[in-house]
Amino acid sequence: MSLDTLPRRAPGVALDRGQVHAIAACYFVASFAALGLPPYLSEILPGLGDRDGHWAGLLYIAPTVFTALGAPLWGRLADRFGQKRLLLRAQLGLTVSFLLAGAADSLPAFTCALVLQGFLGGTFSATNGYLAAALDGAHLSKALTLMQGSARAALVAAPILVGALSPWIDPHRQYLVMAVLPLTAAVLLGFLPEPTRQAATATATATATASRAGVRAERAGDPPGSLKLLYTFEFAFVFATVISFPYLITLVHERLPGAGAAVAGILFALPHLVYLVAAGRVHAAVQARPRTGLALGFALVALGLAGHAPAHSLPAFVLTRAALGLGMTLGLVCLAVLAAEAARGRAPGRMFGTRETVSKCGAVAAGLAAALVNSSGGPAAPVVTGTVAALAAALLALLTRRSTR
Repeated sequence: MSLDTLPRRAPGVALDRGQVHAIAACYFVASFAALGLPPYLSEILPGLGDRDGHWAGLLYIAPTVFTALGAPLWGRLADRFGQKRLLLRAQLGLTVSFLLAGAADSLPAFTCALVLQGFLGGTFSATNGYLAAALDGAHLSKALTLMQGSARAALVAAPILVGALSPWIDPHRQYLVMAVLPLTAAVLLGFLPEPTRQAATATATATATASRAGVRAERAGDPPGSLKLLYTFEFAFVFATVISFPYLITLVHERLPGAGAAVAGILFALPHLVYLVAAGRVHAAVQARPRTGLALGFALVALGLAGHAPAHSLPAFVLTRAALGLGMTLGLVCLAVLAAEAARGRAPGRMFGTRETVSKCGAVAAGLAAALVNSSGGPAAPVVTGTVAALAAALLALLTRRSTR
């Protein structure tokens, strides 16, 4: 998506378009191993003593859990010691954990490496905190939308690359190769400026002003910059979308027996491809009315998920995945706009660290719920559960939109 030249945010250091794109590229390359290798855990674990890959499900979410635990701590340290330093720490933390994972020769050692990957990583919240310290308003929400685009692109491309390399390099040892990526990102980020935050007295003044306005805000409804609602929507959105991921391939093969792995993979990636194509236009459309766009996004997510249950043909799956992708695009972009509003007058590290924790908790809850309902209702049950969650969130977004007019 296009980013205009970004204005100076006194007394901080603003980032121009090229620098924001460089940050997005660094996040993209650092995400490769984190997103591309976990789908191959069932192939990695037999070589570490887990012959049947029983631990694959638990290890899949281990980095997510420890990212959620570590993000608030790293966010507070970023506000204290500088956003750039903690972003570099996150990239170097990924480098170390990937090297340990690639060199591990036992299941306990590999598990410890994945735990460290989660705790020492957190590049998404660190990147967002860095951006929020330098940008504001629409420029920040555009940058956050671009970061989500980097994540979607890595989610699509990384598993394909890992699979293509597998005949020559075992997926386990690919961790060693992929460690070069966050290390390279850290070197590139070292050339970017360190954004400075407003003095503590200015922050305290803003906080006091917000407190005095609290009673009026409560009477008028939750303000657009409310953290409570932002975190609620974040959790609900991640839960509703991620719950369809674990058993989608199984559902496709059940409904489309003749479909090969390539077709299933394309269907899995389709919503993320929709985001890459449409995010820029969607941002321009919803920037002034993010609550309305968020409600529509949740409604489209519900429609897309609900369409999975009766789908029994390839065109039906393509339509439902496209609807889910459009809903995902609206949701992610509107959440970026709301996060940019909420970041005004707040310490960015702590806010985005907490947001990361909420997001990861939503992903873990979605994974556990998917496993639970799949065991009792089959591979279509997770999408039905996600439909209910998305509809409830759409209703909440509509109600809060009306209360803030």
